[in-house]
Amino acid sequence: MALAAPPAAATAARLSIRASMIPTQQIRRANFIRRPRRPYVFTQLVQLSDGSTYTMRTTSPAPIYRATKDTRNTLLWRPDEKALRNVELDEAGRLAAFRGRFGRGFDAVRAADDADSADAGTADAADADQGYSDLISDYAPEDTGSMQSSATKRGAGKK
Repeated sequence: MALAAPPAAATAARLSIRASMIPTQQIRRANFIRRPRRPYVFTQLVQLSDGSTYTMRTTSPAPIYRATKDTRNTLLWRPDEKALRNVELDEAGRLAAFRGRFGRGFDAVRAADDADSADAGTADAADADQGYSDLISDYAPEDTGSMQSSATKRGAGKK
């Protein structure tokens, strides 16, 4: 059995129905994708602590940036530099303010003491422990038995 071709009137009707379904305008089926924001980038001159400079692109509008701590003057970046090993370096008077508030009891051992302690290394450990015990003993109560007896006397009087 061979399939018969549909009549011409039926195919014309189907074409007219499909033609009426076609919109007259184009439809865009894509979502609107926003472009990422790109902030304005300025050219900035960076001046290191040793006076050397380089330029970089940044969002900061300041034309010159002077670094106080950088790879040239930090012990972490240059551990062999002897000039950076100054322990008593006072940045912005912070060490002086601390000494004014709390005294010099927390200072590092003096240079003269360091020369003497190089000969006796074990004595330093004992001295350091003694220093901490002095701090702790200052805050400890002297007689704990008298405190307990006074607490029982107060409690007995309230009844």
